[in-house]
Order: sequence, then structure tokens, then C-alpha cells
Amino acid sequence: MAKPGAETKQAGAPVIANIASNRRARFEYEIESTVEAGLALRGPEVKSLRQGKGNLNGAFAIVRRGEVWLIGCQIAHYEQASRENSDPLRERKLLLHRSEIARLEGKVSERGFTLVPLSLYFKNGRAKVELAVARGRKMHDKRDAIRQREDKRTVDRALSSARKRSR
Repeated sequence: MAKPGAETKQAGAPVIANIASNRRARFEYEIESTVEAGLALRGPEVKSLRQGKGNLNGAFAIVRRGEVWLIGCQIAHYEQASRENSDPLRERKLLLHRSEIARLEGKVSERGFTLVPLSLYFKNGRAKVELAVARGRKMHDKRDAIRQREDKRTVDRALSSARKRSR
């Protein structure tokens, strides 16, 4: 896995630098769809994110008065900006088109759906959040996911050992 803030580039592709990911979200929720949203930040927050000091654990998003807000995302204080630092857990506005906000609001109003951030990254120098419309999994669904993951590992191990033997 790449170091936080490390940039990956392919010919003609946008420069993407991963900062943080919410791996637990893919286990806790069943992802229906995703959308990329910009993030309204202050200067010291951007510099802190460039150092890889962002955390999405326990974060979620809500739609309030026609705007989408990211809540619970922690961006650590930037050491060199003492008085300009803001609260690390402050609510941050997500930048989306009005039509995307309306679509998300319609989905979230359905019973059981919520907005969960999956990853936080820089794309062409701008902070972005991958936001998912997700439904919480029940305990038996989580057990099924664990069982499927373990079965896949077992099959992969068996195939790799068979390949080694055939050489």
C-alpha cells in the first residue's frame, strides 16, 4: 500500500494521492452507490492533510438545508499554524452539484440509508472525499461477509500452492 500522501500517476491519468480510507465502512455497510465530493477546507487543514494526518473512522455525512456536511472526520492540527488552526472535528462542507445533493437527499430519506465517507484523497491538488450511499448490515450479513472472505483466501492459497507445485 502506498504511503499516505504518496502520489500515483499514469500517463494521461489524474494525479491521485490517498490520505485516509475507512476500511471498516465496507464491512459495516452494504454500499449501493458512490459519489466524489470536494471538501471545503481552511489553509492549515490542507497542509495537515498533505502530511497524511486525516482520519475517517466514525465519520458520516448528512444533508442539511440543501448542503451536505461531513461530520466526525478528524484532521489533526498543523504544527506550524498555531493560532489559525480550527477544531480537528469541526463539520466540513462537501462540494457537490445541486442535482447530486437532491439525489443523495432522496436516497437518505429512504429508510435505512446513510452517507458514509469511504476515502479521503487529493486529486489534481484538490481534496476529495469518496462518499457512499450505504445501508447498515445486520450481524448475520457480517458473518456471511467474513465467511466469504475466508473462503476466498482458502481458494487463493490452494491455487497459489498448486501453481508452485506445477513449476
